[in-house]
Amino acid sequence: MLGFRIRHALGRRLWVIPLLGILAGAGLSVVTVAIDRHLHSLVTQPLVGSPSDASTILATIATSVVTLTSIVLTITLVAVQLAMGQFSPRIVRALLDDRGSQVAVALFGATFTFAIFSLRAIGTGPGGDPTPGVTVLTAFVLVAASSAALVVFVHHAAQQLRIGGLIDLVGDELRTQLDERHGSPERQAGDGSVIMSTAAGNVIHVDEGGLVELARRADCTLELVPMMGDFLMRGSPLVRIHGDASRLDARAIRSRVALDNERTHKGDPAYGFRKLVDVAQRALGTSSNDATSAVQVVNRLHDCLRQMADRPLPSGEHRDSTGTVRLTVRTLTWDGWVRLAFDEIRLAGVAYPQVTRRMCAAIEDLKTVAPDERHAPLDRQLRLLAAGVRRALDDEDDIRAALVPDAQGLGSGADVADGRSSLRAPAAVAARRIG
Repeated sequence: MLGFRIRHALGRRLWVIPLLGILAGAGLSVVTVAIDRHLHSLVTQPLVGSPSDASTILATIATSVVTLTSIVLTITLVAVQLAMGQFSPRIVRALLDDRGSQVAVALFGATFTFAIFSLRAIGTGPGGDPTPGVTVLTAFVLVAASSAALVVFVHHAAQQLRIGGLIDLVGDELRTQLDERHGSPERQAGDGSVIMSTAAGNVIHVDEGGLVELARRADCTLELVPMMGDFLMRGSPLVRIHGDASRLDARAIRSRVALDNERTHKGDPAYGFRKLVDVAQRALGTSSNDATSAVQVVNRLHDCLRQMADRPLPSGEHRDSTGTVRLTVRTLTWDGWVRLAFDEIRLAGVAYPQVTRRMCAAIEDLKTVAPDERHAPLDRQLRLLAAGVRRALDDEDDIRAALVPDAQGLGSGADVADGRSSLRAPAAVAARRIG
């Protein structure tokens, strides 16, 4: 129990690892100075400069590193405060316990103390006034390591302060504790027809050609269970095999599906829609009330949907050179894209005429380019939008005005601009529907 209390107390102290780095820097200085005093010709002077050069170098290193360390610590504390306010005050301990940040600060501290302690070696060795070559060379190495650590620290801090990074920081630690307590058995289907994932994360890339080739060689069909962007739990189904599974290598299949702690745009355009919708929802929150930002989001969503409206969507079937289906993946339908773009903005923005008018304009315009079989999801959005506006607004004139198509939200609709606008016809259609 005493050992646990000591480890627990030291593990919660932010200063332990940096203090060890400072002590290590001082100890390393003692060692290199002793080497220089006994082997003063080990490193030649042209490589490290004269004694005055060495003194200037060490002093500059000490000054620069202590300033850098102060800035890094200040930024870290500010970032922790921002994370507390933005996400949760209970996330602070996970941030402070992060070993990566502590090691970086420890390296900065080691470089500083090494430079300070090494200044005493200038001109104290045998042979008149030699330059402590090993000491200066070691200082160069520490500076290079500190520079690399700074870049890694900035990248690590930026990744860690993302909401996905913070969630994974806590989630990974929790998963490790569960594995230590309960073990981590691998769950596999009894007949081998389902390949399970050995890791957790979002699906960010699928080597479709590679999977098709594996299925062709084994003369079977593979079905990717998660969709692109889905979060896959460790031990959950990854690929379902239709046919003889004995000729397939599970590791080869897993290696062709990439997981990460956050979705990416590449290969997952739905994530771009998702982020735009999130921006609009935040803009329409009760603490923001920024309908113009939501309209700008609808502009982009409208543009993207318009590019897709009259184009064939991927079927999710991938064939080999003979035309045989070897891989099937789940994909979004046209209805799915429309709902992803408009459902949540519609629910959040029914009380904002600027938003509803812009959505009406977007949907009416999409109907002019989409084929008839794709009109049903758009008509559904218009119907639900009109119903939501009626629930949110009381006056009939306000309701009618909120459903006039307007490309600016409020500024170019048929009810506020002259009659020569190209949106006059859609506006008349919308007015007849409301009436």
